[in-house]
Amino acid sequence: MSGVRNGGDLVVETLEALGAKTVFGIPGQHALGLFDAMGRGNLHFVSSRVENNSAFAADGYSRATGEVGVLFLSTGPGALTSLAGLQEAYATGVPMVVIASQIPLEGLGARRKGMLHQLDDQKASAANVTKSQRLIQHASGIPSAIQDAWTEAISSPQGPVWLEVPQNVLLDPIMVPPVEDALAEATDNPPRVELVREAVKWLSTAERPAIIAGGGTRRGHAEKSLLSLAEKLHAPVICTPGGNGAFPWNHELSLQSWIEDQHMTELLEDADVLIVIGSSLGEVTSNYFTFEPRGRIIQIDAEPRVLESNRPGLGIRADAGQALAALDTALDAALAAAGPAGIRADWHGTTPETLVKDTLAKVKARLEAQDLGKELKFMADIREAVPAGMQTFWDMTISAYWGWSCWDAREGQFHSAQGAGGLGFGFPAAIGGAVGLETTGTPGDSARVLAVSGDGSAMYSISELATAKQHNVPVTWLIVDDGGYGILREYMVGAFGKATATELARPDFVKLAESFGVPAVRVAPEGVGEALKAGFAADGPNVVVVETLLQMFAPTHLGD
Repeated sequence: MSGVRNGGDLVVETLEALGAKTVFGIPGQHALGLFDAMGRGNLHFVSSRVENNSAFAADGYSRATGEVGVLFLSTGPGALTSLAGLQEAYATGVPMVVIASQIPLEGLGARRKGMLHQLDDQKASAANVTKSQRLIQHASGIPSAIQDAWTEAISSPQGPVWLEVPQNVLLDPIMVPPVEDALAEATDNPPRVELVREAVKWLSTAERPAIIAGGGTRRGHAEKSLLSLAEKLHAPVICTPGGNGAFPWNHELSLQSWIEDQHMTELLEDADVLIVIGSSLGEVTSNYFTFEPRGRIIQIDAEPRVLESNRPGLGIRADAGQALAALDTALDAALAAAGPAGIRADWHGTTPETLVKDTLAKVKARLEAQDLGKELKFMADIREAVPAGMQTFWDMTISAYWGWSCWDAREGQFHSAQGAGGLGFGFPAAIGGAVGLETTGTPGDSARVLAVSGDGSAMYSISELATAKQHNVPVTWLIVDDGGYGILREYMVGAFGKATATELARPDFVKLAESFGVPAVRVAPEGVGEALKAGFAADGPNVVVVETLLQMFAPTHLGD
């Protein structure tokens, strides 16, 4: 077969031409043509142990680098196992190209031929968790299909795109010449002019403007425009968990990320014009649908289905970066025309800056009135230990729920699984993130990342210790072990007076990590900072285990 090219070569050549450097996944029988072709190319392959974790890793790679994550999947069980990870990427708007193999062409069409891994319609299974799905039936169509998928993945609203290639299309010899170039440019998604004009009218006369910055703000790289707009309007800004880091944490207009606090809900309800960027005003952002705004809403989102999905308002379908830049420029012109009579933000006789300071003080006082000293110190110790520029990846665990509200991302980035809310994201996504930072040439030791999981979520991805060891990935994994599904325990006790099926038998995580050849240490809560610093200074992967029971702050949406 030496010198004979096939469909697998076209896949690899096209990906390389588009700029791909790393691929995540697991080999499988029908996908062997992909993996054989990788051996003739320059793609770096990271072999996970479970396909769902491969999807999380490709997701983390994209979040950490801003590049497209690439995932190779086998057929049937392998493809299906990835879907929960892809749901997170789809919900959060992470650009990925997913290439799954398929059974041979003659088995397609829902005929029950009894082929291994056969599904009636494999791509239909991915329809709920990817932007689009394509079946490639001829090798000559591979380069264009991948180029189109890449374009769609990076176009706002970004997300994963699914391609599948039958086994024989990957393996059969081809006459198509090697791929020399491929170009994928994001589709333009600007705001409509009349909507920007109307939004500026509202804002020019607003007395109490405020801003909610969701995940779309970060995806649209709108941070600079957001800061400029907020300062022009003198508008308080709060970030959702997905938007964490979009606005400077200690800015005098920053309400930080205390989105689940009633003090914040009341402030936002009092805004006469509320700008919502890249958020649906969903469950968490609306403080569990208790949010009842009394002013007008300007909602900006690249996904048209999000607009007015929870509240009526002026919906502007656009990329957040393009929309905020246009809004900022148009507001400049409006304020210049207004002269000295420009915006005079006034919250019932209080300046926005004073209001922000007072509201944060109320949040602090509310927390300090609860028995949360251990939790507040624990989170503060982690923050103090983590270098300012380090990226962090958080699983669905009590520490992450605290992080949604209290984590100052500084110069790093905060990544969590709050899009879809599935368990197991933190560690494999961190592996992908660290690999990405190394691949893209991050200097020095700044490729190291932190993953945070609970003992329940850690078990979803424990096998990825082998991946981290095999590739010597610079990731430190903090496992907070409370003997069960801690947040579900708390929810059930609160709702029913007792918890059922939340307690877990779990391994000795230190010994288990060491059995993979990964250094690990167990420390008391007060030792977490020093243990993390030691882990950050080491080479390759390492694990820090803290056995403790953390509590959540009291929910404010339930009332007294």
